[in-house]
Amino acid sequence: MRIAIASDHAAYGLKASLVQWLRDEGHDVLDLGPHDDARVDYPDYGRKLADTVAAGDATRGVALCGSGIGIAIAVNRNPALRCALVSEPLSATLARQHNDANAIAMGARLIGDDMAKACLVAFLSTDFDGGRHQARVDKLA
Repeated sequence: MRIAIASDHAAYGLKASLVQWLRDEGHDVLDLGPHDDARVDYPDYGRKLADTVAAGDATRGVALCGSGIGIAIAVNRNPALRCALVSEPLSATLARQHNDANAIAMGARLIGDDMAKACLVAFLSTDFDGGRHQARVDKLA
């Protein structure tokens, strides 16, 4: 699966760790930056991620910032994106099953590497249930 990932400076370390882990797991990863921990603004990277997924250049997106909140808001400004802020695997699973989320956001200051990886496993391995959820997802477009 081709996955786009972006962060701000607060989540640079987590992003670097997840990029390597995702590649080790066999995924094609688009690292949209930043490429060091110099201060940057999360809306710029949230937009890059949203534009990349919306254009079809990646199947799924992973957005990271200190809390995950700001970058999730930035990603969701693109009407083609459904980005869910997650902190554990159940919310990542439900975001896919019920909301057909095509991106997740996580907060580097709130979640460790192991939990972030567990959330990604759930997010990447769960299909959208469709059915009764489809009409609700359609209303989000």
